[in-house]
Amino acid sequence: LNLEKCVFIMFLKLFNEQDPHVDDGDENTERGNWASKREYILSTIGYAVGLGNIWRFPYLAYKNGGGAFLIPYFVMLVVTGIPLFFLESAFGQFCSQGPINIWRAVPLLQGVGVAMVTVTLIVSIYYNVIIAYSLYYMFASFQSPLPWSSCFSWADSNCSTTPIVSCNVSGVVVANWTQENSTCPSSDVITVPVQSPSEQYWDRVALQRSSGLDETGPIVWHLALCLLLSSILVAGALIRGIKSSGKVVYFTATFPYVVIFILLIRGVTLEGARDGIEFYIGSQSNLTKLSEAQVWKDAATQTFYSLSIGWGGVMTLASYNNFHNNVFKDSFVVTLTNAGTSVFAGFAIFSILGHMAHIYKMPVGQVVKEGFGLAFIAYPDALSKLPISPLWSILFFFMLLTVGLDSQFAGIEVITTCLLDAFPNIFKSKRALLTITTCAILYLLGLPCVSQAGIYWVTLIDQFVASWVLLVLALLEIIGVCYIYGGNRFIKDIEMMLGNKTSTFWLWWRACWFFISPCIIVVILVWSLMTFKPPTYGEVQFPVWGLALGWCMVVFILFWIPAIAIISIYLLIFTILISYFPQRLKSLCSPSEKWHPYLDVHRGDRYSEERCRRRKSDLNRPEVNVNVISSSWL
Repeated sequence: LNLEKCVFIMFLKLFNEQDPHVDDGDENTERGNWASKREYILSTIGYAVGLGNIWRFPYLAYKNGGGAFLIPYFVMLVVTGIPLFFLESAFGQFCSQGPINIWRAVPLLQGVGVAMVTVTLIVSIYYNVIIAYSLYYMFASFQSPLPWSSCFSWADSNCSTTPIVSCNVSGVVVANWTQENSTCPSSDVITVPVQSPSEQYWDRVALQRSSGLDETGPIVWHLALCLLLSSILVAGALIRGIKSSGKVVYFTATFPYVVIFILLIRGVTLEGARDGIEFYIGSQSNLTKLSEAQVWKDAATQTFYSLSIGWGGVMTLASYNNFHNNVFKDSFVVTLTNAGTSVFAGFAIFSILGHMAHIYKMPVGQVVKEGFGLAFIAYPDALSKLPISPLWSILFFFMLLTVGLDSQFAGIEVITTCLLDAFPNIFKSKRALLTITTCAILYLLGLPCVSQAGIYWVTLIDQFVASWVLLVLALLEIIGVCYIYGGNRFIKDIEMMLGNKTSTFWLWWRACWFFISPCIIVVILVWSLMTFKPPTYGEVQFPVWGLALGWCMVVFILFWIPAIAIISIYLLIFTILISYFPQRLKSLCSPSEKWHPYLDVHRGDRYSEERCRRRKSDLNRPEVNVNVISSSWL
């Protein structure tokens, strides 16, 4: 009986907790605060350090001149990354509201907040799928040998661990040319294109990939189950909002660094590792690349996206800080840690890719990939060549899992925070139920992404939603804060939190917020639109209706900005008309000042000119409603 009573009480506490923050000693008892500064720092680092730091930055560094790429990367970090991250963090901390209510500062741009939440909602769908990929590969790694280490029963005739080379001998093609004491002239060498076991495992087993977006195919059930597990993990971590996720990040935000360090130590001891590191950031660095505009564009884009600027997550996490928290120092800690993680992870990646190139006797450049190709094809292939390969594979995919979960935590927190801020009376006592419902909806929306055409949906969303749309939102954010709300007013708000600073202190931040950062964003945005190409997955083209759907997602996101602005202006005009209509009607129902006996001698005191002027003045004097004026955003 006592056990049943305890379970019943726990159930009530979980789903109908009246005020989960009242006994936590929070400064803001209505919304709650982080239990400690460490939890905020770890959560923000976990949010900023995403999969792009691991599978995109190393490739960009290699492609854009190796070590030389660090120069534009850190320049862009200083002039755009840190200033915008500081702006978003301070904006969120000052008003302690989510990305929608935060635009009470400029109600005309409240659509920007809605667009941010919409982007986060759509991206969270496919980000959950990527976590599911990591879970599947982690479970598949509990086998020896690894299932993608060789061409097993699932492979076709095009699968091979070595390139197939043939020689045209007197018009006859001889396969696998190995005749002793004979060489094949280079003009007669025929290289047959093949797929590695890891590539075929990714396509034929993990994804069961169809031929294109037109061929949806059935649900891939092992991915659907992994997606369900991912949703359960996220819901469990966020069951009490930041109070529970703040404890989880002690592990999920720090464990990836342990794994990267272990993989780095193992990687540098392998034969060929030096070649990989040289290609990444060593003597192969090409300083002449700095003269190419594309390199600077890639550096700015990577800085912008890796810090998750424009998504609303930075504001949301900062909104749970204490009012006087030193958000200035926190911004430097998070942004520099994020940049350092990108560089650090590159060494671990390229050291093992260098070993893979050594085994295949190929240049490092031919084995390097980015995105899904690096995380689920090239790197697993390299890990399969190591002794005790299952161990290294489990560690790597568990690291991807924790990195993905941290970013997903913040994404779900953005959605639930906006709902809680909008409807506190409804959702405050049911936060756990709100979180579970949100994760369940995202799971159902993610099911098309784990069909046989799922990878095409993931690519479509990634290319259209998590792209230049964020640049538009960030640009409007800067315009709204610095030019409409007022940069000087915003600086005064920050000084309310941090204390007064000298004008010299703000000189650099003014320059970045008012001029440098918006100019760089405009250049990147225009460039991105001018060079936009329809997305593809490998050599697979998307159908016209698929591209049209991608543009519909873009329109759906940006639609909220002008729509809410127009509605706000309309309501303002309507309010003004309603406010002055009774007064105007009263004047229309009153005699005109020219209503009087025609001759002055007959007017007397009732219709004298002085009395008419006095009456006109009384009619034109508006009735002042103090409540209306004080609550008006205008």
